[in-house]
Amino acid sequence: MAETSGTSLAPQKTRSARAEFWAGVRDETPLMFGVIPFGLVFGVLGVESGLSALQTILLSSILFGGASQVVFAQLWAAGVPAFIVGGSVCVINMRHLLYSASMAIYLRPLPLRWRILLGYLLTDEAFAISIRRFQHQPPGPFQHFHLLGSGLLLWTGWQISTIFGVVVGETIPESWSLSFAIPLTFIAVVAPILKSRSDLAAAVTAGSLAMIGQPLPWNSWLLLAAIGGILAGWLVHHFNQPAVDPA
Repeated sequence: MAETSGTSLAPQKTRSARAEFWAGVRDETPLMFGVIPFGLVFGVLGVESGLSALQTILLSSILFGGASQVVFAQLWAAGVPAFIVGGSVCVINMRHLLYSASMAIYLRPLPLRWRILLGYLLTDEAFAISIRRFQHQPPGPFQHFHLLGSGLLLWTGWQISTIFGVVVGETIPESWSLSFAIPLTFIAVVAPILKSRSDLAAAVTAGSLAMIGQPLPWNSWLLLAAIGGILAGWLVHHFNQPAVDPA
């Protein structure tokens, strides 16, 4: 009899769509403790900025991007010109191009309707959770249900908390300090994925510019920090590429 290797060659069992979906929900649940207060804050901020309750809720469901929604509301309340508001939102959401590029290799085989849906549900938190599943676990025909589960949990929690903030926002005591949940949520998302020099350069540069640029008008420190962080990360990545010897 031929001698067998000590390593099992049996294929691993493929997880079902249901199992992948609920795995995404479970993996995302811890981050909801930061997302829900964040949504409450936006609900309050949206109404205080001059948006109606309906406009605030629609903005939350259509744009579905916490940071960009907060920036939109703040700039709107400050009377900033529309082109600056739109430009700021676009720059802040540029990171989703990077998320999409990272996810593309795993989602490319899916039909267009699936890619549109998952693209809409792709947030910072959903990306951080699901990209780890795609990179560190065996691929499967239903792996995209993991992103569906994490994304739908976030979407549902975000909409409910926004509506709650709109309805009862004025009665929430200031002592709760809900706004403190915003930076904590992003720290929880960003910290685990800072693995390379370019990642660290982008984070440190963006954070430093955000603090330095606080006195700038129209909250333009957001644009400064976003562009500076992207540029710093690209430069460090570019100049740390190994040199190729000429043939």
